[in-house]
Amino acid sequence: MFVCLCNGVTSQTVTEAVEAGACTTKDVARACGAGADCGRCRRTVQAILRSAGPNGAPARP
Repeated sequence: MFVCLCNGVTSQTVTEAVEAGACTTKDVARACGAGADCGRCRRTVQAILRSAGPNGAPARP
């Protein structure tokens, strides 16, 4: 699913950026461009960040 239409960034790409160490929306923007332009996708990026565990891995229930 596309997260950022401005830069054509998918949720998989954002997840990969988080797994590689991105911890904030600014980190994600630097890593893949999501959230760097208009900002409409930042809430979705934040949700992906929140769903990640402490090491960037998906949180387990």
